[in-house]
Amino acid sequence: MTLRWDVLAAILGMALASYALRAGGYAILRATKPSRFAQAMLNHLPGCIFVAFALPALAAWGWKGACAALAVLAVMARTRSYVAAIGAGVAVVWGLALLAARW
Repeated sequence: MTLRWDVLAAILGMALASYALRAGGYAILRATKPSRFAQAMLNHLPGCIFVAFALPALAAWGWKGACAALAVLAVMARTRSYVAAIGAGVAVVWGLALLAARW
């Protein structure tokens, strides 16, 4: 296996761009005070990004994904523990996959 310079340059360039975007966002928010609207948007952004990543995966799993999502919501509402909620979702998908394999 050989290391090609163009591949290495692409990897290093993307790493630099990722760091610059992240650090640049922190630098801008330290230097300026966002408006109330921008602050409200930033507070809700992580949830929107999570839904954008999770929803296609849930749709691909069909009814098993829907059951897992309901289990995650129920456990999270009850315990407020991310670990327990994720564990419940994985357990539901795993259990339903085992049941489907038996039938």
